[in-house]
Amino acid sequence: MIISVINHTNGKILDEAVQVAVRAINRQIREDYEPYWHIGGELRLEGKSGAKPSKQSLADMRGDAVLYLWDAVDVEDALGYHDANNAGVPYGFVFTELAKQLKEDWTVTLSHEALELVGDPEVNLLVQGPHPVDSTRAVFHWYEMCDAVQAETYDIDGVGVSNFVLPLYFTGGEEKGGRNDFLGRAHKGKTLRSFGVNPGGYVGYFDPETGGHETFSLKGDGVAARRLKLKSQAKGARRGIRYKRYAEQLSKKRG
Repeated sequence: MIISVINHTNGKILDEAVQVAVRAINRQIREDYEPYWHIGGELRLEGKSGAKPSKQSLADMRGDAVLYLWDAVDVEDALGYHDANNAGVPYGFVFTELAKQLKEDWTVTLSHEALELVGDPEVNLLVQGPHPVDSTRAVFHWYEMCDAVQAETYDIDGVGVSNFVLPLYFTGGEEKGGRNDFLGRAHKGKTLRSFGVNPGGYVGYFDPETGGHETFSLKGDGVAARRLKLKSQAKGARRGIRYKRYAEQLSKKRG
């Protein structure tokens, strides 16, 4: 998968800096992510025509998918593309101003979005697992690679990138000696459990009992709560796409 990266930050981030980030994230995908997941992709910085992406046309895309670097969250006409276009071309936005509000380097956000785009391009995969609070109940977890550990980062060639979960994370039970995330950091002496969440992260899931999508983070985790609040403002985020898609599906079924 070739992922076009289009820089629409109006000079706030120079193409030279984007190239450095792209090179580091490509290393992450190739050397860290792909050996575990056996799927990969490659980011490639493209030029921009100045055209704004819309539901009908993903401007300047020259690969299989596209990620737009955007400063402000102001691309209303570009949101919900997957729902409006039958071509199903994967896309995403990295809002640099939102990254600042989250006190996160934009390169970490770009890494996060790139890994999740590679893992679930259509934003439509769910995995059955235990309810975050009531383990006796089964729910369907979003197939997101970074959300549960999104507050954890590491550097590649001086560029900050996001931690991510490993395939074992989406399996029931615990495997002796197994790893559920790439960094494997321990919190209060314990590493990430399957379908669990680390401080600063959250998980999303579809609850068949309520018929809705919900999110879960650790009790009293102000960092995770703030992330969820700010990300909910970006209607083009993957979370918003999931909400919109399944709400429409439920509406059709009830109709």
